[in-house]
Amino acid sequence: MRKIFLQILVGCSFVFILAIQASAHCEIPCGIYHDEMRIDMINEDIATIEKSMNQIIKLEKKEYNNSNQLVRWITNKEHHADKIQEIVTQYFMTQRIKTGANSYEKKLGLLHQMLIYSMKCKQTTDLANVNKLKDLVDDFKTLYFKK
Repeated sequence: MRKIFLQILVGCSFVFILAIQASAHCEIPCGIYHDEMRIDMINEDIATIEKSMNQIIKLEKKEYNNSNQLVRWITNKEHHADKIQEIVTQYFMTQRIKTGANSYEKKLGLLHQMLIYSMKCKQTTDLANVNKLKDLVDDFKTLYFKK
């Protein structure tokens, strides 16, 4: 019985480790990229951050706020800001923006600003940061997909 339990535990651990490693886009030059989807994912994360900020602001105004719900919205906001930072760094900066490419410095500058405003979205509920992030994504998208 103990041997079976140990085998199950080892098997589950192995599957868990593989699942964690499979979640990120690989850095092997596989050639499988979907840049438009990544931009859509960033925009979806921004919309989620904006909704989270609005909910946080709304909950903070209540006389008897629900602390648990407040923490959940804050955690959600920070999680989606982290997802943006992950896409920007691990996908675009590491794999897609090539040294010497057209508008290389401008693309890097926009991506860096996206990282900064994602961080500011984590730190505050200032919707101006969300709007700036939206503008930066639009500017990057225009520059990145320019033919």
